[in-house]
Amino acid sequence: MRSALAGLAGLVGTLALAGGPAAASCQLLADGWIQAPPPLVRQAALAMDQVGITYIGHATFEIETPKGVRIATDYNNVHRPGRLPRVVTMNGAHSTHFTLNPDAGIEHVLLGWNPNGGAMDHDLTVEDVRIRNLQTNIRGWDGETRLLGNSIFVFEVADLCIAHLGHLHHRLTPEDLARLGTIDIVFAPVDNASTLRLDSLVEVIRAVSPRIVIPMHAYTYGSRESFVARMASEGFGVEMSESPLYIASRTTLPAGQTVLVLPEG
Repeated sequence: MRSALAGLAGLVGTLALAGGPAAASCQLLADGWIQAPPPLVRQAALAMDQVGITYIGHATFEIETPKGVRIATDYNNVHRPGRLPRVVTMNGAHSTHFTLNPDAGIEHVLLGWNPNGGAMDHDLTVEDVRIRNLQTNIRGWDGETRLLGNSIFVFEVADLCIAHLGHLHHRLTPEDLARLGTIDIVFAPVDNASTLRLDSLVEVIRAVSPRIVIPMHAYTYGSRESFVARMASEGFGVEMSESPLYIASRTTLPAGQTVLVLPEG
């Protein structure tokens, strides 16, 4: 994937437009960012049926497997885990979701879109985790469709399936849902602006039907609160965590569908 990254520099202006007209608010925020400090949370060794999930910020989570494989999602080199990930995923909506300069020590850099156009398919196994993607379309500045500009990345580990929706801009088709399969935990963008509007996002979550929904991308004022209130009205439980770290396992999944709000690390 580093050859694809090498060609990104000349396309970064084009890629920055891929989030559609409403993406400007996300981009303006990104332009004002300074590098986030490493998260303070450290976790003990995981049992073989556990997965560590730490919310780093924006759309970046650190996923740690029982064998110690660390993955950073929508890696942008701003919100970074405290430890170097072995795998990073990226999406091309704009620079809050990718970086042109990932650390050379990162073993696998998985782009969720093809800078040259066309498909970018991944199905990678790293020790005890399988990582695959489902590409979706995104909007351009003028409302045009940018084909396959986003990926939903799925992480299969410790008898759990975890999906990161990326910069999702449209509802999912029956074919999309069939390819996703059964999903236990979803990371969902809840900005209600540059990605899906709230009504459409609720439809997607209902269709995917995870046990846990973890909000991300909540950069607009009140967006996380609006999402939580809406999901509570839809019958979801709500858990507000004081820690950015959640230890997930098949045996501790909630009985009912639950929104789990993690603070940024």
